[in-house]
Amino acid sequence: MIDWDHIDTVLLDMDGTLLDLYFDNHFWLEHLPAHYAEINDLTLENAKAQLYEQFKSHQGTLNWYCLDFWSEGLGIDVAALKRDVAHLISPRPNAITFLKNVKESGRRAILVTNAHRKSLELKMEHTDIGLHLDGIISSHDFGLPKEDMLFWDVLAREVPYDERSTLLIDDNLTVLRSAKTAGIGHTLAILKPDSKKPIIDTQEFVPIDCFSSIMPPPLKQLA
Repeated sequence: MIDWDHIDTVLLDMDGTLLDLYFDNHFWLEHLPAHYAEINDLTLENAKAQLYEQFKSHQGTLNWYCLDFWSEGLGIDVAALKRDVAHLISPRPNAITFLKNVKESGRRAILVTNAHRKSLELKMEHTDIGLHLDGIISSHDFGLPKEDMLFWDVLAREVPYDERSTLLIDDNLTVLRSAKTAGIGHTLAILKPDSKKPIIDTQEFVPIDCFSSIMPPPLKQLA
């Protein structure tokens, strides 16, 4: 599945890749709408309709991932509200073991996420993933979402790596396509980002269901 002999850097998404996407889906699709309905005296159905329309209009942009943007627009401290359901934050199966194995093999493991820094802080508090990473990059640092081709140009300057010997694992197919076009040599898609939902169609990308299937061997000298 993976030619590990030709990979020295692993770029990993967070939500839906290292962490179960159930937390985020539950928050944005259920918990936030319920709170929005309560404070605006709306039915839950009307609140969802209003919010889902707004979400759709910003999907794929940096605004979609920005907690400050939604806090200002909705009149809700979104970062604080997330803490109400923080107990749902959970790593995907064998994610931590995979990160440990990547580092022990001599390769770099770098988190590359669209998550806002406030969301990153919350998830680092509730998981151990930060202990096993060589770097943490938020697209908000660059002012560009990972879906934008320019993101990868900036990333390559900030965290130098050889695209040909780099593996990206992500659950977002648009992001994977952007990275592949930018020259990332190896890509894998997550088959089941949300543990409570069915598997997704990863289309042209090789899928993985569990990190246990791709544990890396020790790094050899790359040709």
